[in-house]
Amino acid sequence: MTHKTDKSDAAMLSYYGEEQPQDIRLWQPEAPEVRELKSLMRRLSALEKDKQREHNRLESCEISDTSDRVRQSLHEMITVIEVEIEKLKQNIDEHINRHPPLKKNRQLLESIKGIGEVMSRELTYLFAAKRFKTAKQVAAYMGLIPKLKESGKIKGYTALSKTGPSHLRAKLYMAAVTAKQHNPDIRRQYERLLAAGKTKMSALGAAMRKLVQVCFGVVKNQSEFQVQTA
Repeated sequence: MTHKTDKSDAAMLSYYGEEQPQDIRLWQPEAPEVRELKSLMRRLSALEKDKQREHNRLESCEISDTSDRVRQSLHEMITVIEVEIEKLKQNIDEHINRHPPLKKNRQLLESIKGIGEVMSRELTYLFAAKRFKTAKQVAAYMGLIPKLKESGKIKGYTALSKTGPSHLRAKLYMAAVTAKQHNPDIRRQYERLLAAGKTKMSALGAAMRKLVQVCFGVVKNQSEFQVQTA
């Protein structure tokens, strides 16, 4: 019988570290500016969720016998949240601009057609906080890796895994919709996949992955986006 103890776990981890040093990433504390950015972005995300919940309640009121006072309260609360969201966005943008590495990364991201201020704000934070080594790691974190699905007699098909932060994936979806119209690289890939018989949603999922790869590339290489020649 094999016994699992803290001591045996520690010994195994020590052995692994000696045998596979290239796979070990030493823990490093977050830089103060990244820690502050994380706090601001988490607060922004929480407020955006609160706003959506209030909108959902308001929609429910429209199909039920709800008092006018409740509707008024919901409208007022949504307004209050929207004002605070705008203040936080301004605070975040000012914070990024005060720190050259963050500012540079955001400028690089915005050199990509399809990446506007909303997505650049999110990705500037994400790349600073997560320290991804590869574009595939970013795609996996955001739930963009194709996953085979099968059910009974239904033939297997692929769909996005949709793990990770759904709010970030939703914003990337909108960025990909814009990119397939205005970014030549993304548009060529999208049209090629449609011509090969892929569905629009499948081609758009590929556009989202491609966009993440491009975003990771410009930040990693610290160089602006250059359209690839056909």
